[in-house]
Amino acid sequence: MTEKRSNDEWLSALRGPAADQVIAELRAILVRGLQYALSSYDVPDTLIEDFVQEALIKILHNLDSFRGESQLTTWAQKIAIRVAFSEMRRKRWQDVSLEDLLPEDNGDDFTPAALTDDRTHPERAATQHDLLQLVQELIETRLTARQREAILYVMAGGMPLEEAARRMDTNRNALYKLIHDARRRLKKELLARGFTPQELLATFEQPTGRQV
Repeated sequence: MTEKRSNDEWLSALRGPAADQVIAELRAILVRGLQYALSSYDVPDTLIEDFVQEALIKILHNLDSFRGESQLTTWAQKIAIRVAFSEMRRKRWQDVSLEDLLPEDNGDDFTPAALTDDRTHPERAATQHDLLQLVQELIETRLTARQREAILYVMAGGMPLEEAARRMDTNRNALYKLIHDARRRLKKELLARGFTPQELLATFEQPTGRQV
C-alpha cells in the first residue's frame, strides 16, 4: 500500500489515527533514499537516521505547504537531502576556529578559498596576488571587528552562513547584511585606490566565466 498511495492518501494517513505507522513507513523510504543519495560520502547509518529524524520534523510541520506538484515521497526526499547536506556542511566546520582562518605569523598571504584555483592564468594569478594583498590590508584596517570576523568565516573560509551565524551568535539575515556592508566598504576602498569595476570583475572571474 505504501508505494501505491496517492498524495491525498499520504496526507490523510499522516494526519489520521494511524499516523505513527505511516510516519514509520515514510521514515523507511527516506532512509533508503538517503543511503543511495549519500553512498559516495561514506556516511554512517546512524547519522543518516539522524538526518531523517530532523527531516521528518520539517516534513510534518510543512504538510500544509505541500502543493502536490510531485509525489509526496519525492517532495519529502528533497527535504531530507537538503537537511543532510546542510548538516554535513555544519559538521565539517564545527571544529574549525576563527584562528584557523587567519594568516600565519610567517607572512603567508590571506587568500580566500574560492580563489585558490590551479587553473588560473599566470598573468591573472599575479594580478590577483597584488589585489589580495590590498584586500587583506583593507580587511585589517577598514572593517569593524564584527565585519572582519564575518568575512573571514564566510568569504575567506567558505563556511556556510548557518554555521557562521551560530558562531557569531546572530541570525542568517543579520549576518548577510553584515557581509553585504563589509563588501560595500571594501569595494568603495578599492575604487578609491584606482581600481575600476571592470578590473575587479576580470580579476576575480573564474576560467568558466562564473564570478566568485
